Amino acid sequence: MVVQAREEEGLLTDTGTARGRVLIATAVPAERDAVARGLRAHHPTIDVVAVGVGPAAAAAGTATALTTAALADRPYTLVVSAGIAGGFSTPPGAVLIADAITVADLGAETPEGFVPVTELGFGTVTHRPPPSLVRDLAEVTGAETTGTVLTVSTVTGTADRAALLAQRHPGAVAEAMEGFGVAEAAAAHEVPVAEIRTVSNAVGPRDRAAWRIGDALAALTEAFGKAAPVLESWKNT
Repeated sequence: MVVQAREEEGLLTDTGTARGRVLIATAVPAERDAVARGLRAHHPTIDVVAVGVGPAAAAAGTATALTTAALADRPYTLVVSAGIAGGFSTPPGAVLIADAITVADLGAETPEGFVPVTELGFGTVTHRPPPSLVRDLAEVTGAETTGTVLTVSTVTGTADRAALLAQRHPGAVAEAMEGFGVAEAAAAHEVPVAEIRTVSNAVGPRDRAAWRIGDALAALTEAFGKAAPVLESWKNT
């Protein structure tokens, strides 16, 4: 009877293996709803929340959700930052999986150029999702590519800024505004993190007429429809 009850709660897989609990953090409700549409099947171990725009709001909102779950004795075992993003060399609608989540502008400008906060002797600038999870997510979603997803506080709007970021971060595939904040909160709770993004526009000159937000949100829905079983069954071993 205990096993049956736990199965009904969605805490066991068909093979009887305990499932983890997954928190998916988006910036805005439109992204949250797109992810939720992909999870149209009943996934009681996955929660989706809109935590706000920018790294500070994302960190605060994610930390609040993690703390609330832990205090209720229902801790999350995986956190995913999700949403749309600007792509460096991928078309609108492409799915990208982060193998590194890097804050692009945390540091100091010096006469010699930008110095990341780590070279100033403190902090961190990169969180790395588990390689096995990155591989599995890329395979199941048919991701266009994997690479570094940059977190910025100011979205790129010029060709010069795009070129500077690409030079500074050669592995960058996209920029968004929340991943590093989500990852910082996850790290504070010692929970693994991942980031899944879909491309809405090119990183560079700000051209709203070229944005494809609808296509990116539709791709986000499709990606999470495919990713849900991987997220639920993944184990940090």
